[in-house]
Amino acid sequence: MADTGKEILKYKIKNWSSFSYNYLPENIYLDKPTDQSSRWSSDSNHPPQFLILKLDKPSIVQTITFGKYEKTHVCNLKKFKIFGGISESHMLQLLESGLKNDHIPESFPIKHEIDGNHFPCKYLKIVPIQSWGPSFNFSIWYVELQGISDWNIVKPTMHWYNNFREREAIRLCLKHFRQRQYLEAYEALEKKTKIVLEHPILTELHTKLVKDGDFDACEHLVYRACEEGLFHHYISLQDYKPLWSPIEPVIKTNDSLIDSRPGMRGGHQMCVDVLSETLYLFGGWDGNHDLADLWMYHVPSREWTCLSRNTQLEGGPGARSCHKICIDYERKQIFTLGRYLDSAMRTTENLKSDFYMYDIGSGKWTLITEDTHAMGGPRLVFDHQMAIDVERRTLFVFGGRVLLSPTEGGERGSEPIFSGLFAYHIPTNTWKLVMEDCEQLRSRIGHSMLFHPRKRCLYIFAGQRSKEFLNDFLTYNIDTGQIDMIVDGTKKDSQGGTVSSQHILFDQPVHHPYYRHVLKDFVKTSVPAAGFTQRATIDPDKDEIHVLSGLSKDKDRRDNVKNSLWVYDINKNKWSCIYKNENTGQQYWTKMQHLEPVPRFAHQLVFDHIKKVHYLFGGNPGKESLPKMRLDDFWSLRLGRPSAENLLRRCQYLLRKHRYQEMAERYPKAAMEYLQKDLAQIVDHRSEDEKQEFHQLAATLFKTDNEDEEMFDDSITVMSDHYQSRTNLFDELVAFFPDNMTQPKENLVDLIPIC
Repeated sequence: MADTGKEILKYKIKNWSSFSYNYLPENIYLDKPTDQSSRWSSDSNHPPQFLILKLDKPSIVQTITFGKYEKTHVCNLKKFKIFGGISESHMLQLLESGLKNDHIPESFPIKHEIDGNHFPCKYLKIVPIQSWGPSFNFSIWYVELQGISDWNIVKPTMHWYNNFREREAIRLCLKHFRQRQYLEAYEALEKKTKIVLEHPILTELHTKLVKDGDFDACEHLVYRACEEGLFHHYISLQDYKPLWSPIEPVIKTNDSLIDSRPGMRGGHQMCVDVLSETLYLFGGWDGNHDLADLWMYHVPSREWTCLSRNTQLEGGPGARSCHKICIDYERKQIFTLGRYLDSAMRTTENLKSDFYMYDIGSGKWTLITEDTHAMGGPRLVFDHQMAIDVERRTLFVFGGRVLLSPTEGGERGSEPIFSGLFAYHIPTNTWKLVMEDCEQLRSRIGHSMLFHPRKRCLYIFAGQRSKEFLNDFLTYNIDTGQIDMIVDGTKKDSQGGTVSSQHILFDQPVHHPYYRHVLKDFVKTSVPAAGFTQRATIDPDKDEIHVLSGLSKDKDRRDNVKNSLWVYDINKNKWSCIYKNENTGQQYWTKMQHLEPVPRFAHQLVFDHIKKVHYLFGGNPGKESLPKMRLDDFWSLRLGRPSAENLLRRCQYLLRKHRYQEMAERYPKAAMEYLQKDLAQIVDHRSEDEKQEFHQLAATLFKTDNEDEEMFDDSITVMSDHYQSRTNLFDELVAFFPDNMTQPKENLVDLIPIC
């Protein structure tokens, strides 16, 4: 139904908070970007300010478009909310977002589904929160609504929505009756309507806990819920916590320290064979020279092995940095393409794009071609991206800057040329130009590109194009050729987050002609900072993208050192910053050197999607006093959430704590024994809060009767002993279950208006 019958919806202004002079609410009907007076402007910036729109007929409102003045304007809405509903008095929030302060109209999808069912609106309320000028009134220039008004489509949704509201009203009553111990009313309403309040396992939990006080049976029920996977949804909603661990490889008996592991470097490449838990590292720049060594790290044995000190001497590629490698872990083949050459070293002969394959089983290199460009592939590029479709044995290469000889315009200051999107079919040894550098798919350098084997899409984001730093985020379907723009890089996203202006450094010798650029006037957004500091990986099982950002340079502070870790949920279309460290200074990072990697760029990060472990090696710490310094530290990163076992233990702790508190009121001696034995064994002594709470529980034995009065003693309802406290505990436990299994989160009494 998403696009069936979609049209522009007609509406009228129903109500407003205020308006200034002749800036009437009705002005938003017409889109006149050149007319400064064609807008609604509030008479104040003090809340609440709003416009209420009444649609000509109930409709499924899918998107809203805001027109703007032809220039930036201080009264544009930096933040706003939109509410909608069938009646003016009862609306739910449909959108929270903001406009960019420019002249370009912006469209936003708004919520129009509940539990997978479309619902109609008759009224929409636009509530400005903040203007771009902090002390200015709010202005809206033009509003257009798009959606479905066809009554044949809307009528069933209206019927469903009315039934939904009726059902939820009854469930609120059921919750209220049970909370207040009106059990006869509860049972009568449930029997009459045949509407259930919650999942049967939760009804059973309520009976055993609140009515019977059978705590052993309650522990059995939460154990059963854990075994049935009912906690998985709650766990999936929790933020990850990054768990860094330094890796200290085992040194072989006959190896010296220098022979036992790769040396310091940046601009190198790594890949991981997820089937054998083996990492491969090739090349890089040590601060003085390009490198041509090839290393293997076996995770189970924690051993590095040098496969070659100089791959060129063994028929492989020469020393290089800013190249790319990727692995076909099923067929045990590694492919490498591209490299950087300083302009002084470029000749027509050495600007050919050589392309190699390393066979892991035989340990042999194969030169596939001396020049991919001659085969219809890319010219010699650096800072490009390469990904592999293992199932269909196809390599994808996108972006990168083409290296030109001086005769072709490869001098400093010349206009750069960027490479497009190419595909290489391994079995037939054929290249195909999929798409040239164009407006729909702008080529760039220093970006991220990841392949999702199930969704059959390339995910491309960020990077640099000449002096422009890109912050777009798009997908390219390799089967259909469809491009979907997730973020166009121009909008203020509703999630928040700030990206500062920053310098971006390349890992190249100081005479590199593009050694440093400055990113200016970057918009506030919720996506990771653009530039060369990010490293990205993908988890196709969880539909997640991980982005690690490190060193950045700020125009106001020369040393702006940050580590940040972002996770993008593909299905929810949501970025989350799960970690950020803004500490600066050599003393701090010296103290943290064994706990967390120092911020850096030109490092490598790979991900084992089977074991769910990241591996990071090397990079450039960006020390201005030591420009040639590179790193050789080696780290693993796991993203942890509370496990189902941890959640089960937490439920058991809450149940036993409450059981002890009830025992303490009547049987102090038995309560003390229970505290020391049954409750103590379930406490998480690593949690300071829980450990402190446990130590304070003994004080319950010495409370006087009037210290812990019931909340509802003076209300109309008089609860039986422990009924209210057990109800509160039940509500706490219910929070760990999926929403579609539980009672409504709202309370009936909260819906009563106070005049």
